Amino acid sequence: MNSVDIETFFATLQRANPSPASELHYASVFELLTAVLLSAQATDVGVNKATRTLFVAAPTPARMLALGIEGVEAHVRTIGLYRTKTKHLLETCRILIEQHGGEVPREREALAVDTHVFRVSNRTGLAPGKTPLAVELKLLERVPEKYLDDAHHWLILHGRYVCLARMPQCGKCAVAATCDWYKALPAAARPKPGEAAPNARALRDAGIEP
Repeated sequence: MNSVDIETFFATLQRANPSPASELHYASVFELLTAVLLSAQATDVGVNKATRTLFVAAPTPARMLALGIEGVEAHVRTIGLYRTKTKHLLETCRILIEQHGGEVPREREALAVDTHVFRVSNRTGLAPGKTPLAVELKLLERVPEKYLDDAHHWLILHGRYVCLARMPQCGKCAVAATCDWYKALPAAARPKPGEAAPNARALRDAGIEP
């Protein structure tokens, strides 16, 4: 995705949703980062249920570290992959304290990469990367500053409702014309008028993964 497409991509998302809001519940940037880290392969409802008690017990990185592995796991064990997520969360808290004075840097607040952001960034060509960190760094390079504060929410919502994991809904995507994946589709695979998803058989015949 070139710089012109990137500008069009975000301008289009902004026109469609000028004030995007996360469906995760949080009261601080640290709580938002925590919720995003816990949200991979989990529903927002499930994350919100777990963080309701977690954030009371540990609203700061220092308090989260003080809980320790068992303490955090007691709050988040209803979430998938909770053991791995607990370790990542505590490591993130340790980094925030040691390198950032216990505060979430503005760029990490704006562009925390969850599974939706990771997928949309790679599929569209906005910010390709093999790891969430690689995608995050690429986004920081490529997202125009005027869109930075809302980019995270736009990408999450786009991934959740349009650019789906199993099959993107290109036929109802307002930014399809800027998407590298869509541009590479053969004509036979593109959604027909009135259809949302590309032609699955044509994708298989062309050897294209969703």
